[in-house]
Amino acid sequence: AFAMLCGASPIQASSGKTSRHRLNRGGDRNANSALWRIVITRMGTDQRTKDYVARRTTEGLSKPEIIRCLKRYIAREVFTALTPASAVNHLPSAA
Repeated sequence: AFAMLCGASPIQASSGKTSRHRLNRGGDRNANSALWRIVITRMGTDQRTKDYVARRTTEGLSKPEIIRCLKRYIAREVFTALTPASAVNHLPSAA
């Protein structure tokens, strides 16, 4: 649901024998832009992301398809970082 709000959720865009996805064009475009910037930066600096891009390229995916997949992964990471494990434990005590 968070990826859909950011416009990073996949939508079926298949035709005939070709099976592929595209990004959702709805959602918050600023959030999508932020995800895109994170992906592009990680593709140039983060070794894990470089390894992922190399692996997916050998599998036959194009650069836009790889970016779409990375946006989805990063949306999950951002959502996890934004939601604490237990919001109740983070409230200050009334003592």
